[in-house]
Amino acid sequence: MSGWMATVALVGLTSAAAAQDLSDVHLHVVPRTEAERDRIAGATAAPQQFQTPQTFEANPGGAATVRAMTTADAFSQPSGNISFERELDFKVGNGLFKKVWVSAPSSTLASDGLGPLYNARSCQRCHLKDGRGHPPEGPEDTAVSMFLRVSVPGTDEDVFEEIAEYLPTKADPVYGLQLQDFALPGHAAEYRLDITYEEEEVQLSGGEVASLRVPTYRAADLGYGPLAEGAMLSPRVAPQMIGLGLLEAIPAEDILANADPDDSDGDGISGRAQIVWSAEYNQPMLGRFGLKAGAPTIREQSAAAFAGDIGISNPLFDAGAGECTEAQVDCLAAAHGDTDERGFEIDAEGLDLVAFYSRNLGVPARRGEGDPEVLRGKQVFFETGCNKCHTPTFVTHRLQDRPEQSFQLIWPFTDMLLHDMGPGLADNRPEARASGQEWRTAPLWGIGLTEQVSGHTYFLHDGRARSLLEAVLWHGGEAQAQRDSVANMPPPDRAALLTYLESL
Repeated sequence: MSGWMATVALVGLTSAAAAQDLSDVHLHVVPRTEAERDRIAGATAAPQQFQTPQTFEANPGGAATVRAMTTADAFSQPSGNISFERELDFKVGNGLFKKVWVSAPSSTLASDGLGPLYNARSCQRCHLKDGRGHPPEGPEDTAVSMFLRVSVPGTDEDVFEEIAEYLPTKADPVYGLQLQDFALPGHAAEYRLDITYEEEEVQLSGGEVASLRVPTYRAADLGYGPLAEGAMLSPRVAPQMIGLGLLEAIPAEDILANADPDDSDGDGISGRAQIVWSAEYNQPMLGRFGLKAGAPTIREQSAAAFAGDIGISNPLFDAGAGECTEAQVDCLAAAHGDTDERGFEIDAEGLDLVAFYSRNLGVPARRGEGDPEVLRGKQVFFETGCNKCHTPTFVTHRLQDRPEQSFQLIWPFTDMLLHDMGPGLADNRPEARASGQEWRTAPLWGIGLTEQVSGHTYFLHDGRARSLLEAVLWHGGEAQAQRDSVANMPPPDRAALLTYLESL
């Protein structure tokens, strides 16, 4: 059972659900041989010793790994194994990723179509230096790399019958599925993001104390009247961009093999597959991208971001008014940039180049993987059970047309599955099969370079954690036992664990 020929049982559904095709239709796969499967099993096995690094551990992106730079450009390098010709496409895609869009009509037809309502004027504004976004630093700071998703409870009419255990929601009838906090002149922005925090002390072993900031979110200064009754808000910070093409190339069957929805092994971990409807392929697919794995491919994620974040129409989401709803009459009546020969405000070629760029942002090499303190922290990581969700290794598909991602041993530290993280991290807003307490396991590769690239150390889906320790202490639900172990372990072990995470 392999690659694009595979039909796999939909792991995590009710026993009454029929088998469903979750094959990797977005990839051109060369099926694995049995000999390759045996090699992969050995390469991805858990370490048996912690005195020295594992073979190839220094190269988390396989042959696509890039040199670990000491500047803020560490996440902006092309795959280490990219050819000269394909690097040219990467650079053109980078230009489109950085492009600042303007309102229509404009003399620069290739750059018009912004808004009328939007969250940012370019992809780069949210993913600055291809790194992690952050909450507003204070009343004078904008929320340009953070926004609120919104939806209201759905009905049976909003269910995708092809996806078992789908949790129906629908757009707010006035505000859509995403709140935009910027608008073109003559239009009202939809809202202003208001965040307040309360500090909560956490007692740790050895007399140490940590403090967590507990956020409260409010959609203030609503520009088009109140939200619908029952509206559910979910704060989202832009995630880092490295290694996305490698995550896209992990075989679906390998991801599904780690799912354990009924916790049959009794370890308290019950990862579930996210299944979403693909606008690109018009069928259910395994969700991979986004904080709740709401997008199946990089191209579809990019297209949705163009439409929702910037108001740019494209071949997958073709509304010239972006996320404007029928209730926002002036927005729909405004000039848009899809009336020229492009047909869309960004056409298929441009969208493909942005997806290629996003797919080929290289993962930096590890730093200090052989340091004794790092190795001790690695042992703590495994003994604590962090690897049960943050799966260290996969081997990507052998691909016909994506040489950079083809058959690479990678170290992303994610199982790509949904996990219940408890009420503390809940946004209480379902998305496809993800409940209001479930999130996709975040990849850890490159996490130790966050401050260098992004200028801050804010983590989790909404940036509430100000350090890696705070991020760990927010874990609950399926990760409650691991969180408690970290809080209660000897302080030197906790320090070693954090040192290990910083080396990733």
